[in-house]
Formats: sequence, structure tokens, C-alpha cells
Amino acid sequence: MEPLPNGNSTVATTATATNTTTATSIHAGNPSSKLTESLKLEHQLLRVPFEHYKKTIRANHRVVEKEVTALMSVISDSGDLSQDDAVQHLNSLVSRLQGLKRKLEDGNRVENLQAQRCRARIDHLESADAENMSEWNNIRLKRILVDYMLRMSYYDTATKLAESSNIQDLVDIEIFYEAKRVIDALRNKEVAPALAWCADNKSRLKKSKSKFEFQLRLQEFIELVRTENNVRAVMYARKYLAPWASTYMKELQKVFATLAFTSNTGCEIYKVLFEPKQWDYLMDQFKQEFCKLYGMTLEPLLNIYLQAGLSALKTPFCYEDDCTKEDPLSQESFRKLAMPLPFSKQHHSKLVCYITKELMDTENPPLVLPNGYVYSTKALEEMATKNSGKITCPRTGLVCNYTEVTKAYIS
Repeated sequence: MEPLPNGNSTVATTATATNTTTATSIHAGNPSSKLTESLKLEHQLLRVPFEHYKKTIRANHRVVEKEVTALMSVISDSGDLSQDDAVQHLNSLVSRLQGLKRKLEDGNRVENLQAQRCRARIDHLESADAENMSEWNNIRLKRILVDYMLRMSYYDTATKLAESSNIQDLVDIEIFYEAKRVIDALRNKEVAPALAWCADNKSRLKKSKSKFEFQLRLQEFIELVRTENNVRAVMYARKYLAPWASTYMKELQKVFATLAFTSNTGCEIYKVLFEPKQWDYLMDQFKQEFCKLYGMTLEPLLNIYLQAGLSALKTPFCYEDDCTKEDPLSQESFRKLAMPLPFSKQHHSKLVCYITKELMDTENPPLVLPNGYVYSTKALEEMATKNSGKITCPRTGLVCNYTEVTKAYIS
């Protein structure tokens, strides 16, 4: 389904003579204006690879700092050595320097790939113009679908679509695979990969005041209590939970009480801490932290683009039983997606013919059949011409003469 980034769509509706119902048509504006508005929605396209690029640079910098500090320490501690020891020591230093060189080369290769990806996305945005909008929008649609598949865990399908469309540099498959490893581990009730991810992004998480690592530590403590390994639980709490006491004392007190209540408690306050849904909560929390870290939207891009269009189409009529089936909001899935959206403010209404899907106006006025259904003059005239002046209502099957129709006036 084509996304609706600008809400440029017309709702086909019908009306009765006693209760004329109208629908909105958002007309397409200036092509250059449309392009500018579309590019405003491409924040994530540039932000994600840029954040990944910065993360790679920081990681490489830490590796170099660590190795250089270790080398300088070894050199300063060398002291007076015999000739053989000095040769051996120098060989050891050379070996470590060669190892550092390999790490620098690998790091540089990864940084170049990230920079190339940023450049490819900038070039992609700069290539958008009125002449190739159709092709550019087609690529954007595929990017949106890949993003949706990755968020819904359809990794293989997303990878195949990206490869077949040659848009690997425009999507974030590698980053989502990074998240997949943590999510799979949490699904298997393992926190080690998630804690390692927190350690890799410690400064960023601390800056955003994230409590995800603290929640992981609490869950590890709960699992130790679940297995009745209270001694290890207390030791674990002293080592990993005590540093959080000044910030999250209430949560710590509640969790520490599980040592007395155990996992078999009937007390609802503590029983909920041992329920499997706590792991689901951790997975949801990780997804939020992951998206925040890389500057991603919490909702899939597909939902956001669809909601942008649905917000222009949503009217009270869409939720009535006689809503036309051609209205996207006649479908339950779209209604659910549009539920949190406000109704569209319609200052100027348009009536669209059910048969021809053309606008009914002064040039093509609406006509009312004896059964109350409304169609355009053009549609009914063509039908009468082909059927010797007879008209058949396409929805009820009523047959009447063209002379029996009356004009409908919209106030």
C-alpha cells in the first residue's frame, strides 16, 4: 500500500437526499512545496547512520587509548634490562604495536563504511526533484517497508527486499541485528547481552538518565531469589544494586523484600515481580532505549506515514455503518491506527461520485434517484444514453427513467 505522507487523497463518498454527507479532498499543491514537506520526514534517515558513526568512532578511540596507555606503562616499567631481555621486550612491544595497527585498520575500515553510508543517504535526499519524484517515492516506500519488517522481526524478508532493491545503504539492517541479539537473549531470560550493550553505551544512557541497566540488575536479583539462592542474591545486591540506592531507594526496598516473601508469595505487590511479563517489559524498555539512542522513531515509519494521511481523511462519517468501502477508514485495521488521531477539520467539503469517482460541482452537479442515492450528472447521463433513458442504481438495483431524477442542492 502506498503511504500517505502528505494526506493528498480524496475520499469517495455517497449521500442520501435527506442527509447529504460530504467528504474531503486535499488537493495536491506546488510540487516543490510537496518535496520540501516530504523531506522534513526524513530525519531518521540521516540521524541513525550518523549516531552509529559517532558510536564507532568513540569505540575505536577507547580501544586506542587503552592500548597506548598499556604500552606506555610497559615502556616506563622496562628499567635496566640485559641485552637478551631488552630484545625480547622490544619484540613484545613490536608485536603489541602491530596488533594495535591491525585494530586501527579494522576500525578505520568500519568508520569509512559508516561515512559512506551517511554520504549515500545525503546523495539520495539531494537527488529528489520534481522530475524523478515517482522513482524517488518508490525507493522511499521500499525503505519504509524494510523499516517496518525489521521492527516486526522479519529480518530475512527485510534483507532480501533491501538487496533486491539495491538500497542496503539506505536502510539500517545491521543496527537492527544488533538489537535482535539483545532481544533474543531477553526472550530467553538472559541479561548478559543487554548488560554488555549498556556498558558499550554507558555515557549516552547516563546522559539520558536511563534506568534500563538498573532494571536489568533488579531482574537478575529476582532470578537469584526465585532459585532460593539468597546468599548470592545478597552479595549481588551489595555489588551491583547498592550504587543505585541514592537514586532508586524505593524500588530497591521493594525488591529486597522478596528475600522474605519468596517467589511463592500470594502478596500481589511482590508476586508481580516474579511473573514472566517482567521480561516482556524489559524487552519493550530496551526497544525504547535503543530507538532513543539512535534517534529512531518509536513507531514504525509505515505507521507514521499512514497516520499522516489518515489524519486528513478521518471524519465522523468514517465510523458510520454506511461508510463507503472505498474509504480506507472503513477497514478495521485503519480505524485502529487512526484511533488516537483527531478528526480532520473540514472547511470546504467535496462530494465525489460513487460511479465515476469524479468531483461533483457546478459543472457536474449531483442528482438524486427516487431511492435517495446520489450520483453525478455525467454518470447518469452516460448510463441513460446507453440504456434508452433507463438508469440502474449500482447499489440497490432500482431501475428508473432519467426524467425521474432530481437535482441535489448542497448548502
